[in-house]
Amino acid sequence: MIKLLVVDDSLFMRKILTDILQEDEEISVVGEAKDGKEALEKIPLLNPDVITLDIEMPIMDGITTLKYIVEQYHIPVIMISSLTEEGACHTLKALEMGAVDFIAKPKNIFGINAEPIKREIINKIKSVAESKVKLNNNKRNIPKITRQDYARSIMTDGYEYIVAIGTSTGGPRALQSVIPLLPENLNGAILVVQHMPPNFTKSLADRLDVLSSIKVKEGENGDVLKRGHCYIAPGDFHMRIRNEDGQNIIRLSKEPPIKGLRPAVDILMESIARLEHYKKIGIVMTGMGIDGSKGVIQIKKSKGYTIAQDKDSSVVFGMPKSAIDTNHIDKIVPLDNIAHEIVSIVGV
Repeated sequence: MIKLLVVDDSLFMRKILTDILQEDEEISVVGEAKDGKEALEKIPLLNPDVITLDIEMPIMDGITTLKYIVEQYHIPVIMISSLTEEGACHTLKALEMGAVDFIAKPKNIFGINAEPIKREIINKIKSVAESKVKLNNNKRNIPKITRQDYARSIMTDGYEYIVAIGTSTGGPRALQSVIPLLPENLNGAILVVQHMPPNFTKSLADRLDVLSSIKVKEGENGDVLKRGHCYIAPGDFHMRIRNEDGQNIIRLSKEPPIKGLRPAVDILMESIARLEHYKKIGIVMTGMGIDGSKGVIQIKKSKGYTIAQDKDSSVVFGMPKSAIDTNHIDKIVPLDNIAHEIVSIVGV
């Protein structure tokens, strides 16, 4: 039985979440708290397995509360966030601090009772409860490109490689261990699908851009892929790459979600697999579900190279495991080595 503590200043929201989660026989809501201060008082008494934590609360807000939880407890936290630009920024900060995942409140709060949203919430609680949470990660010792490597690089607009990365739960933080370590003249273009709603993907791209040498942006319809650039699929849009008049172009669509997901990793990878005259790498990182498993098969069939994040470094091993189970993964590596693998294959 998964013991859950619900923290939210809205009595109505606490009741809705409790009612949804109590429908599942594997989840028990053992307590509620109306603010962070009350939550911190109840944690040692209730010893929950998972905490849902609202960001905006009086007395002690969610970000401050999360800081205490990260420092004092090893309990996975799921943030409750509004679907706004400000909410997205706060959520990204929380994920950087150690929150494992988030639930976005629909603009109409009654929409949270929709069956797909209820199922998503329950699945997230279960996945996070089983995850290997590492809230107090030490500073990672990650291989970096040396100045000599930069000196040998040839500055050019052309590129040989297209790299597709797919991730979900735990992805925003994991991407910070990959994208910022790539050199600006990387011999390729990077495409990322991170399962997130609109606004959140824009905030993620902006944050990664600040941290990185390569240019990171949210992908827009008609963008021409450039060397040393990374494009994040926008929330609620599928992203494909098509070669048009000799240029690789981003094309966005509102086609139906794939198993509830839009954007979907499989859609991106399958489009890249169809491109000719380019070398391809498909990477599946931490996340729940099976998205990306069909994509890596297509990447591999197009003579590409495939990588999966290993179990120990994944917050949730669902997506990497599904990719590995296809028997089309060339290498399984820990998170800290993914950037090094990309650079060693692609070059500068």
